[in-house]
Amino acid sequence: MFHDSEVILEAKHIIKQFPAPGKKVLTACNDISLNICKGKTLGIVGESGCGKSTLVRMLIQMDEPTSGEILYHGRDIVHLTEKEKWLNRQHMQMIFQDPLASFHPKMKVVDILTEPLMNFGRLSKNNREAKAKELLRMVELPEDFLYRYPHSMSGGQRQRIGIAKALSLEPEILICDEATSALDVSIQKTIIELLVKIQKEKNIGIVFICHDIALVKSLSHQVAVMYLGHIVEVVPGDQLSSQGTHPYTKALLGALFSVHMNQKERIQCIGGEVPSPLDIPKGCPFQNRCLYCGEICRIQKPVLKVIGEGHKVACHMVGADKNDESRREAFPS
Repeated sequence: MFHDSEVILEAKHIIKQFPAPGKKVLTACNDISLNICKGKTLGIVGESGCGKSTLVRMLIQMDEPTSGEILYHGRDIVHLTEKEKWLNRQHMQMIFQDPLASFHPKMKVVDILTEPLMNFGRLSKNNREAKAKELLRMVELPEDFLYRYPHSMSGGQRQRIGIAKALSLEPEILICDEATSALDVSIQKTIIELLVKIQKEKNIGIVFICHDIALVKSLSHQVAVMYLGHIVEVVPGDQLSSQGTHPYTKALLGALFSVHMNQKERIQCIGGEVPSPLDIPKGCPFQNRCLYCGEICRIQKPVLKVIGEGHKVACHMVGADKNDESRREAFPS
């Protein structure tokens, strides 16, 4: 698991706050600590507005955290100079949800793929075409795509171009922010298979953000579950379905639809509304939607505690009150 792998990037107690009207403060990420390891995929899952994209924008240095550290090979990259940040971005690249919006509409594929290398002085003009062909082969696209425009390709083809562009600088970390959510399910499968293949070949670390918990668990070596700016559970990907413990994790799993469900099985909806990030309740952020909320949950915010190998959960009820049958069933110790 992750503890046997080399840590490339480490986020330590990251907090990100934004000023809001009325002298209020919006807390988008609250005390987040995560590791990204060589050759492993970290999946991040949660509802819209939970802070997933804000977190990765800080990891890739598009935003600065309000407090906390982001260590790249042990060096804090939060307070680098602008030039140092620019140089450091070679090592961390991003694949966006909508590749068409991230490409210049008047640039051909050969220009799109080689622009990053040209910007960093790592490629001469004479070698642009050869390098672009190499990148197209890597993402299993024909070489005659070189002089096509993005608008003339399908969504899956454009996303492959986006992957090739991100990999052109040979980064150590690849960040996928909803990179497959706009694609058909059949195309999603081929893109995921391509990412897995490239990861094995190049031994890169991947951060994969998605709403689809089923997709995240199938791809990720480790999954972080986010709710209202908090990490509420970190669990090995292959144990998510069987060992997912936090009530929110269980609710997400219960909401999954499967074509193999029988007539008696029902999709379980998560009750209640997500509190405003401008007014996060005291105590556990999930308290108003949790079936097992106790008095301590309304008073004290739970912290992540280790409950197994590579498994942490932030919940007061885990292992608590062994005489309460409903809680013992929901929260095995």
